[in-house]
Amino acid sequence: MQYPVTKRAFGLPILVLSGLQLMVVLDGTVVIFAIPRLQEQLHLSNAASAWTVTAYGLPFAGFMLLGGRLGDVFGRKTMMILGVSLFTAASALCGSAQWDWMLIAARAVQGTGAAIAAPVAMALVVSTFAPGAARNQAIAIFGSMMAIGSVGGLVIGGVLTQLSWRWIFLINVPLGALIVLGAIYKFRDTDEHQRLSLDVRGAVLGTLGCVAIVFAATEGPAMGWTSPYIIGSAVVGLILLAIFVMTERTADNPLLPWSLFDQRDRVMTFLACVLAGGAMGAMTFFVAQFLQNVMGYSPLKAGIAALPFTVGVGVGGAVSSKLAMLVRPRWLICASAAFLAAALFYSSTLDSSVSYFPTLFILLPLIGFGVGIVMVVVPLCLLVGVSVENIGPLTAIGQMVFNLGGPVAIGLLSPIALSRTLSLGGSPDRPAHLDSLQIDALCSGYTLVLFICSLIALAIALIALTLRYTPQQLAQAQHAQEEAQQA
Repeated sequence: MQYPVTKRAFGLPILVLSGLQLMVVLDGTVVIFAIPRLQEQLHLSNAASAWTVTAYGLPFAGFMLLGGRLGDVFGRKTMMILGVSLFTAASALCGSAQWDWMLIAARAVQGTGAAIAAPVAMALVVSTFAPGAARNQAIAIFGSMMAIGSVGGLVIGGVLTQLSWRWIFLINVPLGALIVLGAIYKFRDTDEHQRLSLDVRGAVLGTLGCVAIVFAATEGPAMGWTSPYIIGSAVVGLILLAIFVMTERTADNPLLPWSLFDQRDRVMTFLACVLAGGAMGAMTFFVAQFLQNVMGYSPLKAGIAALPFTVGVGVGGAVSSKLAMLVRPRWLICASAAFLAAALFYSSTLDSSVSYFPTLFILLPLIGFGVGIVMVVVPLCLLVGVSVENIGPLTAIGQMVFNLGGPVAIGLLSPIALSRTLSLGGSPDRPAHLDSLQIDALCSGYTLVLFICSLIALAIALIALTLRYTPQQLAQAQHAQEEAQQA
């Protein structure tokens, strides 16, 4: 049976798919500006605050590749409905959470639902719309949801948190229900699905290994670094990741094919992806806390204040797509990462007396500009020398690696910020009213993380110097990517 295609880009199908993409992206960022309210009203500890982000991000990244393959095996429509239903139910639990463990557990289920739904949504865009103008327009609309979600998450998160932090989750319930109804009404699966062996073992091992290591790092300051639970968790995490590596070498259909690591340049690019995702995630998380806990901004004001950063990311991405065709990637990535490192280093010297105008108003878009260039050029380097049929899987793996960097970095750097804050007489929890000493201690913890992020950016610049790609190779990779989208 030939899958029925749609010859018009605009209509209910793209509304449903774009709505899903927007909802998933929003939930990755919308909670960040609600954390101070969560700390006050749910009495979240510093570690629990970090877990509200990492509990969503780890399963989302860890199960993303498995989610895409579930769609190939059991049907994309079926898995999209399952993923959105799981995400919606978890959102209701998040919005009604009464204890920190309930919120964190529900966030993990949310991330799992997103990991199932998001990959099949992109596949449905390709299979639902006819090749040519309709599909190109649909892909452009679908892709724009990433940018809209990144910007909208800041403002929408601030607006809803002003009303109640519960609304940032409860708003997903009616939206999720509408997406499910639209999927039932508008999409159909093919009669036959691919028969693939699912690497469930690899997805579980890799994700649990990361969770165990992040748990040890995040809970270490509170439980004590010599606690048997912390030491045991770190050891178990390393063992699980070692088993993951061994099983992926022998799996029939591995999530992470080792053939992808047969070129030195690609290995270094993967490493740059992990570091870029980590720096991006940690920056976003701690800058949001800085704006609210140090500068005293409301969630809405903090969200609006962070908009110049997203504008800078957009401008950097637009500029880099042109420059990548003219300048060797090694110099483009190195220069932008070094620029980012310098901006972050300067940011790490700020104190609680800093004013938004002109300092942060100028600094935020400059940082965003550097991030935007790195985020476009580094993933494009992954596709150099890759055949059209392997573009999709490799792109998905690159997204997984990038998305995994953020929650891992937040989990690892949160205890470092807390340790600095405690050493200066600060409080491990955010009280309703902070005195000047506590504000200075919080500020010092946040800026220490920004200093570490500057070192990460510098590491990306050094890695870039080892890359041997040419502008012509990147142009060919970009052309292959466009062909894969139209296939």
